[in-house]
Amino acid sequence: MAVGRALAEVSAFGPYFAVEPAGTGRTTGPGERDGHGDGDGRGRAAGPGGAGWAGAAGDGGDGWRPMAELATDTAALRARIADFARRLGTGEPRVAASILFQGLAARLWSPVVGTVTARGLVPVDAAGCLRWRPAATGPLPLRAAAGGGWLAVPADLPAGRVAGLVYDAVVPGLLAPLADAVRDVVKIPAAVLWGNAASALAGTLRTLPPVRPDLGPAAARLVAGVVRLGLLAGTGEPAEPAPGVHFFVRTSCCLYYRVPGGGLCDDCALVRPPDRAAAWARAARAAGAAARHAAGGAAGEGADGGREGRGTDREEAGGGAAEGTDGGREGPG
Repeated sequence: MAVGRALAEVSAFGPYFAVEPAGTGRTTGPGERDGHGDGDGRGRAAGPGGAGWAGAAGDGGDGWRPMAELATDTAALRARIADFARRLGTGEPRVAASILFQGLAARLWSPVVGTVTARGLVPVDAAGCLRWRPAATGPLPLRAAAGGGWLAVPADLPAGRVAGLVYDAVVPGLLAPLADAVRDVVKIPAAVLWGNAASALAGTLRTLPPVRPDLGPAAARLVAGVVRLGLLAGTGEPAEPAPGVHFFVRTSCCLYYRVPGGGLCDDCALVRPPDRAAAWARAARAAGAAARHAAGGAAGEGADGGREGRGTDREEAGGGAAEGTDGGREGPG
């Protein structure tokens, strides 16, 4: 079936794109809405929860839980933030909450961006189309919900409408309730969380090209449209200093620099313009060297996109930022 094939293809992009297929599920046209089968989980009682979001089972008693419970299981969220703060070595819950939210946002954006750009499929409502399962570390396991509705996006649909479909699939039912829940647990500005969500979305451009460079231009157009919508508007701007070299310039800070040993992410509002320009120039040179090498020339500086290093703190949090979403570290703030 189309959805199963799309999920299998996208799952091969990497762990942050991976979604287990369900046994059933059908695609609909852009004007239809498919039933969600086993429901989207709204209004269900949250499980008892715990540090690893362990709790009530979702579909079939096998541990899969409705996506809504990411936000409604407040006790588990509070425990998760506290546990993450201990792992990071910070006494500031807001720092842990910020980074945890950004990692979860990366996990939720990635498969949707992947299915849209690779196969022209978008979930009607990711909260109803996906399930999650607790995990101690690493990317949050996701599975397609049985009967979940997906839209087949026409190839000639205007880019703005495609961006709107992606925004509507992820933000209202997933990221907005999760952001509200985080702010109920920890005092943190909404602007920080929505900047994190936009940064996580832009980060998919740093993970798609290595495995599917042909999808890069379409993904870049999609991201540029989505970050200008609704709660993401004003959070930052995508930049492409050289063909295929993608950055994001945000208007806020995720607070990673406050983690012991942390630094400024390359998209941070606190990065000085000369440092940003230098990072972009390095990335452009690296991309050029990689292109020459791919064409049969001598190997150059590599193809790491100019990143100065990759933090693993978010990945170790049990749903941390996708590889590349944190960009380079410019040094302590």
